[in-house]
Amino acid sequence: MKYLVVSDIHGCLPALEKVLAFFNDNNYDMMLILGDVLNYGPRNGVPQGLDAMAIVDRLNAMADRIVAIRGNCDSEVDQMLLNFPMMADCSTVVNGRQRYFLTHGHIYSPENRPVKGIDVFFSGHTHLWELRRDGNTIICNTGSVTFPKEGREATFATIEEDGRVVVRKLDGTELASHCQ
Repeated sequence: MKYLVVSDIHGCLPALEKVLAFFNDNNYDMMLILGDVLNYGPRNGVPQGLDAMAIVDRLNAMADRIVAIRGNCDSEVDQMLLNFPMMADCSTVVNGRQRYFLTHGHIYSPENRPVKGIDVFFSGHTHLWELRRDGNTIICNTGSVTFPKEGREATFATIEEDGRVVVRKLDGTELASHCQ
């Protein structure tokens, strides 16, 4: 299976539409959402193209192909609009022999992992993409598609059929990759 992993959408429809175009054009099977879906939070500016209800429509149309967890800007009101669960602080997805741990990053982090034996630890929250190995675990922070920090590019990640984890720009260009 091929997965697209995204975090920190923060209600920005144009950014989500670019991610969805890549998802559809490249035949990904599942979308893993690491939180901060609809709201932009008090520390961020209002994103260009803010349209939470359009995001709800786009994501609900593919709810059967989404695994999502809660970010620090997500609320129970958001969950009432979405047709897929997104209020858990973390989740584990198993693909064959690979185990992917999903979290937003405000509770669990690479330094505070609640589960041992994970192949890839995915998070967002910091809006700074990262891809590195820590022992037997790949650490991937997907960055943010809406509010990247420190002058970085807007990014998301993918898990390819061969298990390779790739951090990509919004246009799909590969920035970095790591094999399991």
